[in-house]
Amino acid sequence: MSRTSHCRHWFRHRTPLQAFLENGNRVFGVEPNAEMRGAGEEFLRTYKNFTSIEGSAESTTLAGGSVDFVTVGQSFHWFEPAASRAEFQRILRPGGWVVIVWQDRRMEEAPFTRRYEELLERFGIDYKNVKEAYPEAEKIRAFLQDGSFRSRDLANHQDLDWEGVSGRLRSSSFVPTEGHANFAPMMEELRNIFAARENHGRVRMDYFARIYFGRLDGK
Repeated sequence: MSRTSHCRHWFRHRTPLQAFLENGNRVFGVEPNAEMRGAGEEFLRTYKNFTSIEGSAESTTLAGGSVDFVTVGQSFHWFEPAASRAEFQRILRPGGWVVIVWQDRRMEEAPFTRRYEELLERFGIDYKNVKEAYPEAEKIRAFLQDGSFRSRDLANHQDLDWEGVSGRLRSSSFVPTEGHANFAPMMEELRNIFAARENHGRVRMDYFARIYFGRLDGK
């Protein structure tokens, strides 16, 4: 099964974009990766206010002064900060907001989540370097240039069946794909972790949603 298929597994779960769409907002989904873009288009195909855009944070292709919010979901670590900040300033209307959301797994009181993290550290390809690139609050504060920087942490979780948790793992960019020496032992270990922690065929993945927001004009 291709990574595209596992992207679709990930999109089976509710996404923040749906909250905007169900509120009646016009939403542009900007995504440079063709497989992820296709998965998003399939998942959100029933929403008439959704438009899929082939672009990036540094070059969205959107018109200047055309949006009220720029929302960033779990992708800030891929951005070139100066170019992205300039692009956001260009497309935002005066007084517009940037909202950056980052999911952090909760390990201390969440046994399945802790074991899942250990699996990534053991089998993931370059996971250590990817993890070190994850944004800290100070990096985002610098991006927003302090002006109106605010943050909130919200506890949340996902209840995943085997298909959901295995699809979630295999959709990550840093995990081995079929044919790699780490793939089969990784999936066997995931199966063992799932079997040890499942309840009625599901496991719970615990997170903090870390939400950072501010206006680039500092007002």
